[in-house]
Amino acid sequence: MAAQEEAELCFPHLNNSCRRITSSLSKTVLLNTLLSFVALITAILNLLIIISISHFRNLHTTTNLLLLSLAVSDFLVGFVLMPGEIFRNTACWFLGDIMCSLYSYLVCQIVSGSIGSIVLISFDRYVAICHPLHYVTRITLRRVKCCIGMCWLSAGFYSIFYMKDELIQPGRRKSCFGDCTLVISYVTGTVDLILSFIFPVSIIILLYIKVFIVALSQARAMRSHITAFTLHRSVNLAQKRSELKAARTLGVLIVVYLMCYCPYYSYSLVEINVTSTAYAPFLIFLFYFNSCLNPLIYALLYPWFRKAIKLIVTLQILQPGSCEVNIL
Repeated sequence: MAAQEEAELCFPHLNNSCRRITSSLSKTVLLNTLLSFVALITAILNLLIIISISHFRNLHTTTNLLLLSLAVSDFLVGFVLMPGEIFRNTACWFLGDIMCSLYSYLVCQIVSGSIGSIVLISFDRYVAICHPLHYVTRITLRRVKCCIGMCWLSAGFYSIFYMKDELIQPGRRKSCFGDCTLVISYVTGTVDLILSFIFPVSIIILLYIKVFIVALSQARAMRSHITAFTLHRSVNLAQKRSELKAARTLGVLIVVYLMCYCPYYSYSLVEINVTSTAYAPFLIFLFYFNSCLNPLIYALLYPWFRKAIKLIVTLQILQPGSCEVNIL
């Protein structure tokens, strides 16, 4: 039997107070405990990735720097956005309009940075698989650092554009006191749908179609000529296998990303203001759940991550010279 729900005023002394729906105590505690656990796991796992790539010197590769950028955004999702979403959906917003606008800005900034990192990862794998002879000269550590910096800077400027009305006058469009729901115009919502979903997803899919075709042809070539390789060529063969494995792993990353992001943006095709609908909590948490799945993919498919976790948990990284340990 469903628990009875009743409407309560957030601010009983105000005429324009929002009404909140309060579920039974057991239902609320169970849901909040589950979501809080997911948020905690998301923050911890991504923090382990950040420590691993930052600490161990031989993990300072171009691809891993891009993974580091993605891990930072995923960590912020688990540390800031998930708890904020839990609070926003289970309690009245008592922090005021300015904090609501700031929270909404952080949501846009972090999500935009995450999407930009995914696009950069896709381009990195495209060059590595489709143009391997030019990879070392085109994808350098300095260029990757510049691209990551530009990615987050662009995300910041885009967030200002997306949130300009709320940043200028916080709470201007809220319908009642005690609510923190971002209401955007049709034009802004359409632009966000194109720039945050249709455009990057189109780039990602096109790049990975090319990567998939080239990877298949390389895999067939390796199987048919494996016995003919000399020792020198065997080194190249191992390197190609490593690149193909990385492409496959990051391909899984992209598929999971699309599975988590598509429902939210697909629904926004019907309703621009998704956050104001009844389906918003589920769609947003599915959106954020991608940040929890990413490190699990690394743990399953990257041996270096499992080895790094062991060294971090056992505090061996505190020993002198631990950053020089061969983690690969």
